Amino acid sequence: MGNEDLQAKAGVAASRSLSDGSRGQPVLFAPDGTPVSRGEFLARVRALAARLPDAAHVINLCERRDAFIIGLCAAASRGQVTLLPPSRAEDVVAEVQSRHPGSYRMGDAAANGSVDVHVDPAAAGIAGGDPAIDPDATFVIGFTSGSTGAPMAYPKTFAGFRISTAQNVAALDGLLERDEQFSVVATVPPQHMYGMELSVLLPLVGPAAVHAGRPFFPQDIVAALAQVPAPRLLVTTPLHLRTLVESGVELPELKVIVTATAPLPQELALAAETRFACEVREMFGSTETCVIARRRTAHESDWTMLPGVELQPQAEGTLVLRESLPEPVLLADRVELDGRRFALRGRSADLLEIAGKRASLADLTRRLQQVPGVRDGVMAQAAPDAQGVRRLIAIVAVDAGVADEDILAPLRRSSDPVFLPRRILRVDALPRNETGKLPRTEIDAIVAQDAKARSPR
Repeated sequence: MGNEDLQAKAGVAASRSLSDGSRGQPVLFAPDGTPVSRGEFLARVRALAARLPDAAHVINLCERRDAFIIGLCAAASRGQVTLLPPSRAEDVVAEVQSRHPGSYRMGDAAANGSVDVHVDPAAAGIAGGDPAIDPDATFVIGFTSGSTGAPMAYPKTFAGFRISTAQNVAALDGLLERDEQFSVVATVPPQHMYGMELSVLLPLVGPAAVHAGRPFFPQDIVAALAQVPAPRLLVTTPLHLRTLVESGVELPELKVIVTATAPLPQELALAAETRFACEVREMFGSTETCVIARRRTAHESDWTMLPGVELQPQAEGTLVLRESLPEPVLLADRVELDGRRFALRGRSADLLEIAGKRASLADLTRRLQQVPGVRDGVMAQAAPDAQGVRRLIAIVAVDAGVADEDILAPLRRSSDPVFLPRRILRVDALPRNETGKLPRTEIDAIVAQDAKARSPR
């Protein structure tokens, strides 16, 4: 199926105007659930665009999703590129801003006082022509999270996003009727590429409307879902999903739960499907490529490529090809292909070789996280010793009363002795960011602090 056919099937608008679709159809739901029609939304975009400063780049720090989307479109209609820092931490934002001199900051009521333009998503709109976006110009620049090193910048066009959005709708095949309007509630920030794809672009160019909030606690998620009409789609992360399952809350009827940003344990996926009586679909992708595959994790371990995506295994990883990308992208992930399906085999950088034996750091982390009593954990490597060997360290958050031997005993049964951790570092909680990722710099800092504490004075 070609991309034009795919976009038509998915109900994805293909022109440069933001007014595609019914003006009476909601594109947003306010925090109280009040629908905001596309016509009202466009009027608010025009009003904000009229007061934006002249600049080439803007950093959108809005936490309310309606404010973020209005700000994003207002900036694009002025030809401004939106920068998406991997975090709203001041040092991270300042670093991104230093790379783009003359850029300004946009924020909502939740933002601190350092923003240059405040967005009131409920402010009165103004009449006028339809805001237009150059589909082939850079629309946003996303930055990688830093979980595998220093954040890298990746430009995205509106035309590319239209194609990938149609493919994301196709990933929900079998759950939604063609052109069926559905409601999205998301716990992930819109600045994250996964949040951008599933909670910003779906309502902008796809058959969806999104709740304005970003609920965090289980009861907040319940309230947000109750404020929007069925069919409902919950966009979340494994971290939030585990909290929901363990909380015991009753959710309004869901059509599907979508999750990404970190590996989803199969037992958690099955528990969520059983608990909430809906499918859980896990997405696989990256800032570089956007979402490229999906799976129903409760019942399958392999991934299915989205329409229009091609993968080519390489010695150093996997090459991703799709029309929405200006050129093929090399991911560090290694895959084993079987037609349109594939199995993940770790990352090139995760491969360990000790005493002639090989293992994947990601797989060792998965085994650590399955140990009873380990609430969260990650395997890391210490600095090289006198023989040049980088020993393994387990960083864990555990339940009360869990001893080191309680952790090591299950690992001995599942791992070769050379891959057992030589030290176990205990923390109250791992330094995950707001999407559940573990920035490498944070893990390196824990390892370095431990080494310093043990070094002779």
